[in-house]
Amino acid sequence: GRKHMTEKIFLTFSLFTVCLGFMSYGYYVSRGRISQTSFLLSDRNVNSLSLTFSLTASCFGIWILIGPAEASTWGGLGAVVGYACGQSFVFLYFTKVGVKIRKLFPSARSLTEAISKRYSIKVCKLVIGLTLLYLFVYFCAEVTAIAKVTNLILGTPLWLTAGLIIFSTLIYSLKGGLKISIITDKFQFWIIIIFLIMIFYIFINEINFLSFELLNKFPSKINIEYNGFTAGLTFFIAVFATNLFDQGIWQRVYAAKNIDNLKKGFIGSFFIVICVIFLLGLVGIYASITGAVKDPSTIIFSILVNKEYIFLNLLILILSLTLVLSSLDTLIASISSLFIIHTQSFIKIKNINYLYITSGVILAGSALYVSSKGLSILYLFLLADLLCCSAAIPIFYGFYNNKIKSEKVYFSILLGVISGLLFFPSLDFSKSILVGGLLNKEIFPIFISNYLLFWSFVIGSLSPIIFLRKS
Repeated sequence: GRKHMTEKIFLTFSLFTVCLGFMSYGYYVSRGRISQTSFLLSDRNVNSLSLTFSLTASCFGIWILIGPAEASTWGGLGAVVGYACGQSFVFLYFTKVGVKIRKLFPSARSLTEAISKRYSIKVCKLVIGLTLLYLFVYFCAEVTAIAKVTNLILGTPLWLTAGLIIFSTLIYSLKGGLKISIITDKFQFWIIIIFLIMIFYIFINEINFLSFELLNKFPSKINIEYNGFTAGLTFFIAVFATNLFDQGIWQRVYAAKNIDNLKKGFIGSFFIVICVIFLLGLVGIYASITGAVKDPSTIIFSILVNKEYIFLNLLILILSLTLVLSSLDTLIASISSLFIIHTQSFIKIKNINYLYITSGVILAGSALYVSSKGLSILYLFLLADLLCCSAAIPIFYGFYNNKIKSEKVYFSILLGVISGLLFFPSLDFSKSILVGGLLNKEIFPIFISNYLLFWSFVIGSLSPIIFLRKS
C-alpha cells in the first residue's frame, strides 16, 4: 500500500527530473544566437569520437529495447542476426557512399539537397515525402514506446507521458538544432552504455540466461530455418535501406570535420551497434523460450520490471527516457532541417522561423495523437521502411551512373512502392492487398502466402530495377 505509493511518487518525480534536466541543459547550452550552419551541421566541425557518440546515441532510440526482442519472437536467431547486421552494416556502407556523395556535392547539407542537384525537383519531392514519413513514424514509435513503458512501470496514461516527452525535447531541439543534439548526445551515450551494462549484468545474474537445457528444449529458436532466414533477410533489407535516407545520419556525414573523421566515427558506431542489438535480440529469444512473452513490444520490460526492486525500475525508467530523448532531438533537428533547406524551393515564404516552429507544433500534435493509441511499433516501422526500400536502388544507383535519367528514377520508385504495398501484410499478417484481397489466397503457393512481409520487401526493393534496366 503506502510503500508502493511512495515508490510510485519517487519514480514519477524521477521521470519529470530527467526530462526537465535535459530540457534545461539543452536550452542553456543553445542560448544566444545560433547560426544556420550550426543549426544544420554543427559548424561542419565534429571530430571522430564525438561522431561515434552522436551516431550511436541518436541511432539508439527506445526501439533497441523493443525491436530486436520483438523481431526474435517472429523469426528466432535469424531475425536477430538480420536486425543487428542491417542496423550496423549500414554504418560501414556510409564510409563509402557518404564519402562519395560528400565529395560529389561538398556544399550540400543533406541527402535530399544532393538529390535535388542530381535529379529533377519531382524526384526530390518524392524522396523528401518518403523521408518525412519515415522520420514521423520513427518519432511516433519512440513516443508510443516510452508511453507504454512508463504505463507498465507507473500506470500513467499514454498521452501524459507522450506530452511531457514531446514538450521537453521540442523546447531545446527547435532552439539548437544539430549542434545541441550532438552536445547532449555525448551525455546520453554514456548514460545509455553504463545502464545497458548494468541491465545485462542484472539479467545474467537474476536469470539462468540462455542455459543449454533451455535451448535444447526449443531448437527452433536458434536454428536458422526458412522462417528465420526470411525474417532475418527482411529485417536486414528494411533496416539497411531505410537508414540510407535517415536525415539525422546525413547531417552527421556533412557535419564531420573531414573525410578521415567521418570514416572513423562511422566505423566506431558499427562495432557498438552490432554488439548491443545482437545481445538485446538474445534477450527476446530467452523470453519466448521461457514463455514470458505477453506483449511482444515490451518483452524486456516485462522481464525486468519488478515491483520489489525500485532501483531496477528506476534504472529502466532513466535508460528508457535517455534513449527516447537522444533519438527524438535528432529527429526534430532532422525534420526542421529539411524544412529549412527545401522550403524556399517549394514555397516562397519570408520568415522561415515561423515555418519550422509551425512544423514542430504540427509534428508534436499529430505524434501525441498517434502515440496515445498505443499501436504496434514494429508494424508502423515496417510500413515506413518499405517505402524507403523502394527508393534505395534507383536513387543510389543514379549517383554511380550518370546516364540514368530523372524520369526513369521517379517511375521506378513508384513501381517499387506500389508493388511492395500489394504484398505488404495486414495487421494480423494473414493477407495483403493482392494475396487474399484482390486475388484468392489459395492460388498462391505457401512459400508466398506465408511469407508476405519477406516478399513485399524483396519485390518492393528489386522491382525498380526493371525500369532502370530499360535503356
